[in-house]
Amino acid sequence: GTPLLGVCVGMQMLFEESEEFGETFGLGLLRGRVRRFPGDLPGDLVVPQVGWNQVRQRGVHPLLADIQDNAFFYFVHSYFCEADDRAVVVGETDYGGLYPSVIARENICGVQFHPEKSQAAGLRLLANFARGAI
Repeated sequence: GTPLLGVCVGMQMLFEESEEFGETFGLGLLRGRVRRFPGDLPGDLVVPQVGWNQVRQRGVHPLLADIQDNAFFYFVHSYFCEADDRAVVVGETDYGGLYPSVIARENICGVQFHPEKSQAAGLRLLANFARGAI
């Protein structure tokens, strides 16, 4: 099928349901749900997460080709995805606990961060997608 890249809320929409605005149904292309970050995050972490954070790669995926493991990307969000199938998680980020920040299954990909605001690493990810990395 046609490649699909969901960015931020676009990634969240790929899942079955979300807590945002009560119970909200997603597209259901991936099994799982979207949850709000808890209000009692450790240290000085606040909701929403706004700013730069690292993405830890879980194995090798063409979407992340030529991007260093633990590269920084720019995030702005209050909700995170919980994937029922951990095999779709190709990158994760720590913000009071690990959560999926890059997902991929067949022609469907999603990133929780904003690649268009993430300088060289974000541009590389977009180029990988545009060049048919999936």
